[in-house]
Amino acid sequence: MRGGSISALVAALGGMLLSVAGSMAQAQGATPNLGTEAQLAEGKQLYDKYCSQCHGEKGDGQGIATPYLNPEPRDFTKGKYKVRSTPTGALPTDEDIKRSIRQGLPYTAMPAFPIFSEAQLTNLTFYLKSFSDSFKDPEAYLPAFPIPEPPKTTAESIEKGKEAYVANGCVRCHGALGRGDGTSAPEQKDDWGNYIRVADLTKPWTFRGGGTRKDIYRTMSGGFFGTPMPGFYGSLEPEVIWSIVDYIRSLSGDADQAPYANLARAVPAEGALDLERGKELFANAPEAMFPIIGQIMEPGRSFHPSTTAVKVQAVYDRNEIAVLVRWNDMRAEKTGANGPNLEVPLWDVDNPRGAAGGGSEEEGGGFWGDEETSGGEGGSFWGDEETSEDASGDGGSFWGEEEAGGDDGGGDFWGEEDSGSGTGPAAVQSEFSDAVALQFPSTAPAGIRKPYFIFGDLENSVDLWFADLVKSKARLFQGRGSSSVTESEAKPPELTASFEEGEWSVIFKRKRRGPGIAFEEGQFVPISVTVWDGFNRERGNKRGLTSWYDLYVEPTEAPSPFGPMAKAGLGVLALELLIVGLVRRKRKKDQAAAA
Repeated sequence: MRGGSISALVAALGGMLLSVAGSMAQAQGATPNLGTEAQLAEGKQLYDKYCSQCHGEKGDGQGIATPYLNPEPRDFTKGKYKVRSTPTGALPTDEDIKRSIRQGLPYTAMPAFPIFSEAQLTNLTFYLKSFSDSFKDPEAYLPAFPIPEPPKTTAESIEKGKEAYVANGCVRCHGALGRGDGTSAPEQKDDWGNYIRVADLTKPWTFRGGGTRKDIYRTMSGGFFGTPMPGFYGSLEPEVIWSIVDYIRSLSGDADQAPYANLARAVPAEGALDLERGKELFANAPEAMFPIIGQIMEPGRSFHPSTTAVKVQAVYDRNEIAVLVRWNDMRAEKTGANGPNLEVPLWDVDNPRGAAGGGSEEEGGGFWGDEETSGGEGGSFWGDEETSEDASGDGGSFWGEEEAGGDDGGGDFWGEEDSGSGTGPAAVQSEFSDAVALQFPSTAPAGIRKPYFIFGDLENSVDLWFADLVKSKARLFQGRGSSSVTESEAKPPELTASFEEGEWSVIFKRKRRGPGIAFEEGQFVPISVTVWDGFNRERGNKRGLTSWYDLYVEPTEAPSPFGPMAKAGLGVLALELLIVGLVRRKRKKDQAAAA
């Protein structure tokens, strides 16, 4: 037994050494393993069935679905992949590609494929590599950099990470609190001149390459070509990279998955519902995060809304209710106008590919419009945008659609003469302003049926508490479908709004009882939220919205359980007495009949 264990240990160590030697040999010029003809044939079958619709029959990212995807599918012919465990400029390892296929890319059209066996993943990887001659060059390979086990996160490591985050220029693009609102965020471009979005670091579940500590460490180490996002492997000590990782994770409360809820709770307020108190009003109100999705059912569709989530809190007193809505935004659009009933073309052709979202190309707008800007290379999990032949990079960014931009995209990544103040981008003139609306049924639904969540329907109308964030007053609309949204003559809610450190905070306040639905204690009130990003030219039915959720008005005093218990006990007792009485009566009749 002991001899067998030693033999197994020797064999395992030998296998590890051979694996490392093979990796080093490949990096030093050994012939790369590109698969057999049989493996390539099976890989092609899998690719044609599952991948070609987006990535194209030739692997050039020009599939039939490409015009409708944002970011565009990856062009494999360049051999430049996005999520890697290899140093900047090197090809990915086979395991990098397999992991990408197996896990997919969150918040893009690239799905996960856990259905593939290991052999299928291997053969598909070989076939993907066949699209690019780069994989035939032994000198293009480098071994993966080590990813050590994460050290324990501490308050000290988070503080050091915050300092390193500022010192290394992250704040200039991602903002002081990581909300993607750095001073240069709107002007960022990739190496091909395409406007690109800086990631919201407060939502690690949206990170393209994964949001675990090891995932972020890998991205910090390897970086991404095609953008100013550098690889820090070799230039920063591992403990410094880990500290930045810890700070990034702290921005989300160290959440592994999106903390989405399906219920918001309105709780009794502490003190008067004075809007001048702002967010202080909601200090003791629980927070509910609802996911935002694009409105794609009705004309004016928004396939790529800028906002991914909203946070809702609510408080009430004897007569009024107040609701706070918060969401992250790269820049506050406080010019122009907006409204839920503005017309939008069937396909929003006023923001074609290559045009700036916040204005014309000359005005320095962004790619945030209805379509991604096109550099002819395509994007996707493998790298949102491709680099030119002589560019050093695989494009794209682990953090979001893309990472910070090129030389003509708003200055040096490192912040030129400073690291950025994090106070947010400068305001510019925009045609459409930012806006938000709370949607409630006009009357309490009978049973489980609710109005259609896209602005109601002919039989079941909805009330919209609407705020054009250019203006200081709210408006009240009634919807009977997306083509029938009219302003109401009833008194609208009170409103206050502010934008700070990349976050909008909007408070609505209204009487608990009318006009419209009443907010009674113990009641579940359906609620939906719509957000319009003026920078993304969202207006009317082109918007991000939530599905129906519930706002529960918690009673001021918790109902005593003794009343219901007493009623239930008396009911059971009465039923038992009735049964006993019937049994005795029948028994007496039976005895009388027998006599």
